[in-house]
Amino acid sequence: MIDELVARLLDGDKWALSRVLSFVENGYPEGREAMKALFGHTGHAHIVGVTGATGSGKSTLVGALAREYRTRERTIGIVAVDPSSPFSRGAVLGDRIRMQELTLDPGVFIRSMATRGALGGLAATTNDVATVLDAAHKDLIIVETVGAGQDEVEVADTAHTTVVISVPGAGDEVQAIKAGILEIADILVVNKADQPRADITAQQLHAFLNLGRDEGWEVPILKTVAIKGQGVVELADAIDGHRSFLETSGRLEEARRTRARRQLLALAQGELLSRVLASAEANGHLEELVESIVRRELDPHTAAQRLIEAAD
Repeated sequence: MIDELVARLLDGDKWALSRVLSFVENGYPEGREAMKALFGHTGHAHIVGVTGATGSGKSTLVGALAREYRTRERTIGIVAVDPSSPFSRGAVLGDRIRMQELTLDPGVFIRSMATRGALGGLAATTNDVATVLDAAHKDLIIVETVGAGQDEVEVADTAHTTVVISVPGAGDEVQAIKAGILEIADILVVNKADQPRADITAQQLHAFLNLGRDEGWEVPILKTVAIKGQGVVELADAIDGHRSFLETSGRLEEARRTRARRQLLALAQGELLSRVLASAEANGHLEELVESIVRRELDPHTAAQRLIEAAD
């Protein structure tokens, strides 16, 4: 079955792509088989991460950006990471609802993912989903983070180009500049730039960039009004410009190496944790250690060490 699904996916079948992604997201053995078969077909897509605080207009900007790239005859994959439902653990599909008109375009594929408790703005299998979309011949893959806060820096390890969105009037601009999320930006965007204080926000961002960051790439600060499509052409040009910079400077290979390392370690970590938990649950050792912590007979560090040793 997997061989047939993979063949159909490589031929552009959207149903097969959806099916494979479901296997991958849920960690099924079929997903692993598909990943093995598809990995040799990857390496073409440019991955763009889009992050920023809740309410900054990420989904609207991603939709506008996708429409612009379609005019440039690029195929698009969108991975929209949404908060998990506290009841079903599935995604709250706000992003997909806002991009609904794009689903009719055969050159665009949108996948909403639930975080399922993962931190850092992404889901645990976001990298795998992007890999499958790459194999499905998408020229550009846009990964949109949850937008829950200013600590969503994992996207920089997933994306080749990271776009960080700020908005005017969203609190203390100086405090926002101190946030670590701005340090991962390859492109800075002031969205909702038709609102008051947009110029002040842009000036503050310029001040941040003047603090000594020098990586050979001059981070552009762009103003957009995503809901009106303003500034989107310039943003697409900046993304293409950054890819050209990565290719000519040799940084693209470095970015791919960083992403490969992160994928390897994340998968190894998940596999080791699964083995430890399976062993502990089989012999009841996990609950014994939990009770020992509750009774203050063991500290959590010692208990964790014993949990690991019991699985060896």
